[in-house]
Amino acid sequence: MKIEVKNSVKPIDYTESMKILEQRVLDVFIGKKKELVWLLEHKSVYTAGTNSNNNDLIDKSIKVVNTNRGGKHTYHGPGQKVVYFVLNLNKREKDIRKLLNQIENCIIKILKEYNIKSFSDKKNIGIWVHKKKNSKKIGAIGIRVKKWVAYHGFSLNIENDLNFYKKIIPCGVKNKGVTNLKELGVKDFKKIDEVIIKNFLNTFV
Repeated sequence: MKIEVKNSVKPIDYTESMKILEQRVLDVFIGKKKELVWLLEHKSVYTAGTNSNNNDLIDKSIKVVNTNRGGKHTYHGPGQKVVYFVLNLNKREKDIRKLLNQIENCIIKILKEYNIKSFSDKKNIGIWVHKKKNSKKIGAIGIRVKKWVAYHGFSLNIENDLNFYKKIIPCGVKNKGVTNLKELGVKDFKKIDEVIIKNFLNTFV
């Protein structure tokens, strides 16, 4: 199956991207357009998924955008790569657990190319580094499925300002930190877009 690859250079407004994504879901479902993988960065924004809890807002004054993806509160902003996709499970396998495993493995393979060992956690969705007792999240995942078309996607922290996470309990997970490639000592991530797209297409094509 062919997947259209879209890579936005300039930061995209979160609400605007959701409108584009929702329309693409409809177009993919009726066969009007191909499946999609869309790589971008957002302007600074806090979002709340369908399982979010306001108790996870440490700073009650911040503006939060509600979204229909799964998951809780998170932050998107410059220096973080967001990978949105629209995948038609009607033409693949109607197996959401398998889809999630594929996404987790895709992120793990991306990080492996930068010599970073990472792992998934059944209790806390996302991709983590370091040992489980002292783990830090580097990749967040949020998915929604409509008429067996899966969309939204995952984010990967590259060189974003980690201080923004101090205003929330990221993804509702207490006592665990958040990190990025820069903090882990990666100095050259100029080809990160190519690495992400290559591993995504290797996983889903």
